[in-house]
Amino acid sequence: MMTTLIPQLNADLSELADRVRNSLVQVTVGRRGSGSGVVFSDDGLAITNSHVVSGKGRRSSGDRLQVTLPDGAVVAGELLAKDEESDVAVLKIEGAEGNLPELHPIELGDSRFLRAGQWVMAMGHPWGVAAGGIVIGAGPDLPKPRAREGTGSRWTWPSAPAIQADRWSTTGAVLSASAP
Repeated sequence: MMTTLIPQLNADLSELADRVRNSLVQVTVGRRGSGSGVVFSDDGLAITNSHVVSGKGRRSSGDRLQVTLPDGAVVAGELLAKDEESDVAVLKIEGAEGNLPELHPIELGDSRFLRAGQWVMAMGHPWGVAAGGIVIGAGPDLPKPRAREGTGSRWTWPSAPAIQADRWSTTGAVLSASAP
């Protein structure tokens, strides 16, 4: 059994990466920077980080949102909503002349079933960079950090459900490679 465990894990993670790669988009804000996003629904909704579209004060009202699709097509995006506290933003992908391009929404899992010891993967740009890790804790099981005295830091865990893995990654959303 051990002789097939690693090859099967590699095959499963590769299959997951291939599926997710079709849902990844790159969000560009004027000339100020870009970040990863993911297609959430086939009617053009995409999710990215709030800091990508707002840039902590860097974004000016004249900056245009552009969304680069996996096939390389560049389309306009409209910011519908953002939440700075949870660092999430929702965009509407706009097709040329009202025609929405073919989109491949990501298949959602349920992070409530993640447990310590499970493998997770984060994917983002450039086009499918992946980083893996092992879940250390999730949601209410996460430790409550304290700010260091004298630093003035008010850093706390986000109020939204979070996943802590054994490796930090800024490549994109964390995706679970296992099913409940």
